[in-house]
Amino acid sequence: MARSRSAYAAGAFTPDSLAVGTRHLEVGNEWVASFGVTGYPQEVYPGWLAPLLTYPARLDVSVHVAPVDPATAASGLRKQRAKLESSRRHNAREDRLDDPDLDAAAEDAAELSRRIARGEGRLFKFGLYLTVHAPDEKTLAEEVSALRSLCASLLLDAKPATYRALQGWVSTLPLGLDSLGLKRTFDTAAVSAAYPFTSPDLPPTDPSATAPAGVLYGYNVGSSGLVHWDRFACDNFNSVILGRSGSGKSYLVKLETLRSLYRHIRTNDSDAGGGWAAEGVQAFIIDPEDEYARLAAQVGGTYVHLGAGGVRLNPFDLPIHVTASGRRTAPHDALNRRVLFLHTVFAVLFGAPVTAAERAVLDTAIIDTYTRTGITSDPRTWTRPAPLLRDLRDVLAATGDHGDTVAADLAARLHPYVDGTFADLFDGPTTTTPDGHLVVFSLRDLPDESKAIGTLLTLDAVWRRVSTPAHRRPRLVVVDEAWLLMQQPEGARFLFRMAKAARKHWAGLTVATQDTADVLGSELGKAVIANAATQILLRQAPQAIDEIAETFDLSAGERQFLLSADRGQGLLSSGTQRVAFQALASPGENFLITTDPAELAGFADHDPAATETGLTQAYIDLGPTNTNPTTHGEFAVADEQVDLDES
Repeated sequence: MARSRSAYAAGAFTPDSLAVGTRHLEVGNEWVASFGVTGYPQEVYPGWLAPLLTYPARLDVSVHVAPVDPATAASGLRKQRAKLESSRRHNAREDRLDDPDLDAAAEDAAELSRRIARGEGRLFKFGLYLTVHAPDEKTLAEEVSALRSLCASLLLDAKPATYRALQGWVSTLPLGLDSLGLKRTFDTAAVSAAYPFTSPDLPPTDPSATAPAGVLYGYNVGSSGLVHWDRFACDNFNSVILGRSGSGKSYLVKLETLRSLYRHIRTNDSDAGGGWAAEGVQAFIIDPEDEYARLAAQVGGTYVHLGAGGVRLNPFDLPIHVTASGRRTAPHDALNRRVLFLHTVFAVLFGAPVTAAERAVLDTAIIDTYTRTGITSDPRTWTRPAPLLRDLRDVLAATGDHGDTVAADLAARLHPYVDGTFADLFDGPTTTTPDGHLVVFSLRDLPDESKAIGTLLTLDAVWRRVSTPAHRRPRLVVVDEAWLLMQQPEGARFLFRMAKAARKHWAGLTVATQDTADVLGSELGKAVIANAATQILLRQAPQAIDEIAETFDLSAGERQFLLSADRGQGLLSSGTQRVAFQALASPGENFLITTDPAELAGFADHDPAATETGLTQAYIDLGPTNTNPTTHGEFAVADEQVDLDES
């Protein structure tokens, strides 16, 4: 015979075994002790029970509130006032000194009577019960002592439920049963102040959700709760992570990225005739130190090893979109946008702002370079192979031979990137199109002088993919060690434009850096932070804490926490909500994301084949895959698209 619904509900709270003691219970494999609060402070403030919710061990707090009928409340107050007034008059007749407690109680009773008579408040029966859990009897004794000390600091008199341990435990279960009956009379103000409106936990982004959404970051340092956060439910999806070297910054980025990969976001799929569809998160990562190689290999991601032979990115590629049906489209002003982007490329390449005279010469030379390869303002020519940096250098050199000193100087400055030591990145057309659920661009083997331009070109390639209008899906763009690009004004400006436009394309930009001075030292850097709805601060250096505290309006306690935080501990901030957390990873996740040399050595000793295989797969050299590539998307894609096949 089928069990009733009430039987299933009762079974949910039925332990495997139950042993009742004088002051404790053995519930399954746990020991529990219950308390009833019989004494309360004279005055309370909003959220005065919040310290009980932040108790570091497992503690069940149950509040039982029952309204008192107004007529019964008025009658009881009249009797109480009569007793108090009689005591005051008796003391006066006997020439005794005034009793301050008696006078205060009489005045409070009179004021409460007036509020109830006017309908401004009500009386309630209030019961507060506590149950603490422990794995064994010794630990339970320690937890009981700590809990009673905490209650004493709150001016609460917590009495153990002696010979009523079972009734005390039942009173703290979510059943609405008060088996102890230890209640006091509270007015409306006192009851409302007892509700824990202040909490160290972040509020859910969707209060109607029955389960936490988003990504698990770790556990709350101030309570026993877990920290879940959904970036894609905020006003914008950007995140900024600031922390000193060794604070666990890259570890947290990799942990968030890994957990985002197996997350699906429900969307309204209008293309499929309505209804809901699940979209997987796609992640693009700019990795300056090969820290994501093992992760990419193990999850089947795409690994683009810039600096290796045959891996190139051509900044002259036009933004051409390939739709699901195979048709090629482009923004109506694709050529103009590419010319403007090339000005940013050369400013970063030269390491200095481009002057007005240089900009005029470059603009003419760039257009001339496209024209010589057959690409004009006619969209029908945009599918032709794009020119190379060498072609532009040759145009500038030819102009310089005719007496233009500015063009000759620009040609000389481009020489190292065409025929010199930095030519590998530009010496040929783009060799790969970034695609897949995880795409990692490694910059480790690029010279330090080329990492800024490598970061910019990678961001451009990623953004052209992100902004493709053919298919929208949630995406993460991670820029690790963003200070490499923030040092260049044009690079910082490009990152700022990307931070502002990412939300429109369902993408979230993650900026992680250990050099906070480069981010906070410029207005563009501060603007990038201001456009991040999710801000994470890890351990900070004493030299930078003053500027961090001023920028993020930190309290003295938060400031001290960031100075003394352990590795992986940080402060997650979103708007007015802040929470201190400790990053938490499973052993399997830790194997994929850790870069601790000691841990990696331990993995190699335990299973050398697993570690070596993962790293070998990660370093597969990506050779040329397309001699005439078509790139995807463009920064700030225009609404009007040109069909290149029909043109």
